Amino acid sequence: MSHQVSFSGQITPEQVQQIADQGFKTIINNRPDGEAVDQPTSAEIEAAAKAAGVAYKEISFAGNELNMQHVEDFADYFNQAEQPILMFCRTGNRSNGLYEAAKQRDMLDD
Repeated sequence: MSHQVSFSGQITPEQVQQIADQGFKTIINNRPDGEAVDQPTSAEIEAAAKAAGVAYKEISFAGNELNMQHVEDFADYFNQAEQPILMFCRTGNRSNGLYEAAKQRDMLDD
């Protein structure tokens, strides 16, 4: 696989600089705000990403609500995003599913 992509459970704004230090250039959030009371908001993580010099994109959806629009939005962004990319949601499974859905439809550039 030529893509440099990793999947993670929920990250915090405090972890973003460490993620940048590990070499990630882009963070993609697949978890909608408000799924858990202790969950940081997308805006908080986006601000931390901006401060760390990392690109940030939110393509969030509930676990069972993945649809073709999400896949298309993701593929469009992924294909122009700087890699390596870290995708996260609550556990990482949703992000992995989104990536696999786009890959299986041959929507991701090599």
